Amino acid sequence: MLKSLNSKRIMIVVAHPDDELLGLGGTMNRLINQENVITHVIILGEGITSRSNIRDTEKWKKELSIHRENIKQAQKSIGYHSVSIFDFPDNRFDTVGLLDIIKVIETEKKKFKPDVIFTHHGGDVNIDHQRTFEAVVTSCRPMENEKVKLIITFETPSGTEWRASSDPKHFIPNLFFSISAENLESKIKGMESYEFEKRKFPHPRSPKALKIQAQRWGVAIGEELAEAFQIIRYIN
Repeated sequence: MLKSLNSKRIMIVVAHPDDELLGLGGTMNRLINQENVITHVIILGEGITSRSNIRDTEKWKKELSIHRENIKQAQKSIGYHSVSIFDFPDNRFDTVGLLDIIKVIETEKKKFKPDVIFTHHGGDVNIDHQRTFEAVVTSCRPMENEKVKLIITFETPSGTEWRASSDPKHFIPNLFFSISAENLESKIKGMESYEFEKRKFPHPRSPKALKIQAQRWGVAIGEELAEAFQIIRYIN
C-alpha cells in the first residue's frame, strides 16, 4: 500500500516543455500546497525543431527562446521548486545514445537526491516519451545505494491515448490522485503559457479536453476530478 508522499523529494523527468503540466500538473500543484513536497523538474528536449524536416536550431532560435520563457511562466502557475532544461533533439531521441540521456538523469539524481520519480508511460506513441521512460528505469536500477524507492508513470494527452489499439503497451492506471478545481485551473493556466503547444478543442491538450480528462478519472474513482498514474516500482 502506497503511503503518503508528505515531505518527499519528487523529481519529474519529461521529454518536452509542457509534458510536466500535461502529465501531473494538477497533482503537482496539490502535493506542493498540501503535502510539503520538494519538486524538481527535468525537461530533456527542446520541444520545437521537429516541426522542420531537418533539425536547425538556428532557424528556430527565436521560438526556442520563447519556449524557455514559457517554461518559467508555467512553473509559476504550478509552483514547482526548480527546473533543469536540456537540449536533446525534439522527436529525435532515437538518434541519441540512450546512455547520454541516462547520464543526464543520473547527474540530476545525484544533485537532487529524489525519493520519488514521475515520468512518461513507456508505451506512448511518442518516441521521446519512450526513451525517457527507458532512461529513467535504467538510471534507477534497484541496487544497494539506490535512493529512489518509487517510480510512477503518467499519461500524456496526445501521446498516450493515440497508441494503436492492438498494441500491448497501453496505459493501465493503478494510482489516482484526486485534485481540486483550483489544482486543475493551475494546470490549465500553465498549459496556456506554452504559446506553441496550446490547442483548441477537441485537441487533447485544449483546456476543455484537460477538464474532461480530469472529470473522466474523477468519475472512475468516485471523485469530482483526478489524475491517473501507474506505479512501476514501489519498494517499501
